[in-house]
Amino acid sequence: MNRLLPGTRALRTFEAAARHLNFTRAADEVGLTPAAVSYQIKEIEDQLDVVLFTRSSRSIQLTPAGAILFEAAADALQTLQRAAAKARRVSRGSEHLRLSVGARFATNWLLPRLPQFRAAHPGLELTFDISDEVRDFDADDVDVAIRFGAGKYQGAIAHRLFHTEVVPVCSPALLRAGPPLRTPRDLFAHTLCYVDCKPGGVVWPNWPMWMAAAGIDGFDDSRSVAFTESSHVVQAVIDGGAVGLVEWELVDRDVQAGRLVRLFDVGVRVAPEYAYYLVHPAGAAADSRVQAFRDWMLSAMAKSALQ
Repeated sequence: MNRLLPGTRALRTFEAAARHLNFTRAADEVGLTPAAVSYQIKEIEDQLDVVLFTRSSRSIQLTPAGAILFEAAADALQTLQRAAAKARRVSRGSEHLRLSVGARFATNWLLPRLPQFRAAHPGLELTFDISDEVRDFDADDVDVAIRFGAGKYQGAIAHRLFHTEVVPVCSPALLRAGPPLRTPRDLFAHTLCYVDCKPGGVVWPNWPMWMAAAGIDGFDDSRSVAFTESSHVVQAVIDGGAVGLVEWELVDRDVQAGRLVRLFDVGVRVAPEYAYYLVHPAGAAADSRVQAFRDWMLSAMAKSALQ
């Protein structure tokens, strides 16, 4: 007698539960309640007439049968995800390029220059996946990406665009209202904010590092405000209440437009191997769409460096 197999939603719920070995974490991932996850797992068990988990008051564990189904479900879902991404790329057509890029890079570097790209390539439509997450080119609907890192991505080619330097900036309003900002020590009288992160295990430049570069050792940053994203730092600065450490290459246009003011001629470079990279699958090197965007990006970077 043939048994009906669980649907993709049920398999996704089971796969998440089996991966986490926790119904609550699985529920958060798939957007259900823990009770709904438990109910769906019980339905699969009844449907297949197998026990997938052994349950105790404190934990759950996969049974041997559950381990077999988990491996198969993970493979099946991954295959379906890759096939769906490939189907979306095929349906988009040969004149459509989808780019994954972080919000700050998109807003401050790419979008102001987008008219230049469209003028150079009027027949190529460019759409965006705005995210800082590293995408899987096989599984996600993405053709090319701009990412900050060490430039090492398995199965992909990375073209170095530019390194980054972190500098202090404030709003013109803060500069006018005071307290004065004539020397680096004057920063002690202001609220200081920065990005607290460790890309690839490397500490992102913070206020003690910047103060040391400015000749001030032993700076106590306990009153500094840490954010997880640079966009939050920039917003705090633009709102007028703080001095922030931000990437110069991503705020230089704001400085030129008078929305921000760079303070002092001191900057801190991130580790030398870390930079912004244009990344695409190795198999897409001969793709005319990827070639067009890559060549335009590298040319635009060269022009920016000369300005």
